[in-house]
Amino acid sequence: MHNTHQIADLPSLRKQKILLLLERDGKVMASELVDHFAVSQDTIRRDLGELANAGLLQRVHGGALPRPKDTGKDYFTRVSETNEIKMHLARLAASRAQDGQIVLFDSGTTTLQIAQSLPRNLTLTAVTSSPLIAVALAEHPHITVILAGGQLNPATMSATGHEAVRLIQGIKADLLFTGVCALHPQIGISSLHYNEVAVKQAMLDSASHVVAVTLADKLGASEPFVVAPCTRIHTLITEQSVAPGSVESYQQMGIEVVQADD
Repeated sequence: MHNTHQIADLPSLRKQKILLLLERDGKVMASELVDHFAVSQDTIRRDLGELANAGLLQRVHGGALPRPKDTGKDYFTRVSETNEIKMHLARLAASRAQDGQIVLFDSGTTTLQIAQSLPRNLTLTAVTSSPLIAVALAEHPHITVILAGGQLNPATMSATGHEAVRLIQGIKADLLFTGVCALHPQIGISSLHYNEVAVKQAMLDSASHVVAVTLADKLGASEPFVVAPCTRIHTLITEQSVAPGSVESYQQMGIEVVQADD
């Protein structure tokens, strides 16, 4: 970024420029914006906060990301929208499943696509708290499906509560496929929904190997409710086009990072 002193004291123009930089780069860092506009950290922090409150970007530690494209959309709307990148990531994840395994499927549209991407000849036992994932897996002739029950969360279309947690705690799985609302090197895995935290934690505790699948805009982001540290993930599958430096911190934790070819 290059210094732009002439607009440093014009807040409205500065915020417009921040949005343009965000659109161009896919991410903005507060420290770089301070240098770019020759203003204080407090000024940039205030600008980012005002833009976030207006719903124009998503605040993350040290900067900001674009608002997720599915913000405000219900589960079925998100399921119906085709995303070629997400489908490609789902196929990469599905290739990790092996015959004879016990596999946990977390809730979410990404894990639903993973379930739909499994080979038809694969033989395994699948455990999930998502009725829609259970239905998708039931179409596979060689997959035994165990559905955890409990109170249904309409936002995620998954079961929550003590019943679901107890069932998952009683299973020792070989593999967990999990989508993530947000993943931050320091904050960890976090969720937008409090009532799904316990189920996600139980799944992480019950799996020998955890595969997390996420688009680039979830990296470096955070949501209100922390699930677990990043080190609970063994393999992270994400897209090739990520902001510079987005994956190195996860690799330094010993996480295998797989970036899909564009």
